[in-house]
Amino acid sequence: MASTVEELQKDLEEVKVLLEKATRKRVRDALTAEKSKIETEIKNKMQQKSQRKAELMENEKPAAVVAPITTGYTVKISNYGWDQSDKFVKIYITLTGVHQVPAENVQVHFTERLSLIIWDGQVHILKSFDLLVKNLNGKSYSMIVNNLLKPISVEGSSKKIKTDTVLILCRKKAENTRWDYLTQVEKECKEKEKPSYDTETDPSEGLMNVLKKIYEDGDDDMKRTINKAWVESREKQAKGDTEF
Repeated sequence: MASTVEELQKDLEEVKVLLEKATRKRVRDALTAEKSKIETEIKNKMQQKSQRKAELMENEKPAAVVAPITTGYTVKISNYGWDQSDKFVKIYITLTGVHQVPAENVQVHFTERLSLIIWDGQVHILKSFDLLVKNLNGKSYSMIVNNLLKPISVEGSSKKIKTDTVLILCRKKAENTRWDYLTQVEKECKEKEKPSYDTETDPSEGLMNVLKKIYEDGDDDMKRTINKAWVESREKQAKGDTEF
């Protein structure tokens, strides 16, 4: 490009010299026209050069660095509270600042699982729900609750966002029924912890089950105490004393 412009500049200078020396009108007009033509061509070449230089500089600029939107890692929610009314089971999850994130960042899905129970004489598919809170203070929060204790209405269930709290409302399929536990798993775990009191069996057998439970869960002192009481009881029984 530079050599072409230089050559045109030389042509222009020579035309100017010839124009100064020309005396004939026809020659002067021809030289003047040529002079204008060369000047226009030089102007165009210079504009093209400037434009290409600008494009080159633009292409050489480093690409703008766009910080990726990240929500960091996902925190599993394990702490929550719950209560109930005649129509709803209410689960309260405390998350500081959750009311300040966009509403679409708080997602709750109520779904059907394959677990079946027979309740009120009918077979039900137990419902579950999962909560996902995205990009709260650089983290995501999730909670999954499977196999709720009793059937709920997926369509009638919903969520509410309150100050620092997500409230999940599970609509009871059967109103005015009480839930003693939130999930089937919680019920099974709690019932396993209860001592067995079978009124149809021998009362002494029930007492033995209680003592066995206390013995298994007790410390060394408790076990020694129970062993001593057991030995003394056996000795008294052997002597015909049944006060124990």
